[in-house]
Amino acid sequence: MPIDPEFPKNHKPVGKHLHSDTEHYHFVWGPGRSDAESSTNKVVQDAYKARGEEYVPLGIHGTMVAVDWDSCIADGACIEACPVQVFQWYRTENDVPASEMVNITSAGTGENHDREGRADYTDKSDPIREHDCIWCMACVSVCPPQAIKVDQSNLEYHERESGTFNEALSKGSTPPPHSH
Repeated sequence: MPIDPEFPKNHKPVGKHLHSDTEHYHFVWGPGRSDAESSTNKVVQDAYKARGEEYVPLGIHGTMVAVDWDSCIADGACIEACPVQVFQWYRTENDVPASEMVNITSAGTGENHDREGRADYTDKSDPIREHDCIWCMACVSVCPPQAIKVDQSNLEYHERESGTFNEALSKGSTPPPHSH
């Protein structure tokens, strides 16, 4: 099943994944799903067994550029398709179980831009530089399990959760009254 198109309404942030620039981060939205594509994909499940890692629901990484890590099967098409290197394989920098990728910092170098650069099929495409997205939708169009949602309007959810949302600005400014 593809990423929940209404995930910001149906999920809650369970943590953040921070970019090492100390300015940017993306939320991790939970709960995860135990019945998504990666839970039933034999190649993915064999990779977890080979690592001795338990498969657990992981949730969604990102808000404006969101990847459902439970649906992600480590295909890597999104990494190759993205013209501005929003994504990287998370295990490039942090070779730990995906469940530990909450409240952690990554350099976000994105040095590995090909689908074969994954550590193995337990790896996930991470939108570590969602702030660089140019809204081209290339990643969405190439993702086999439809695990990615790109929606600039989700910025409001990111700002609300961050405590930076400005209600007055979102409604548009009212022109000042005329003085005579």
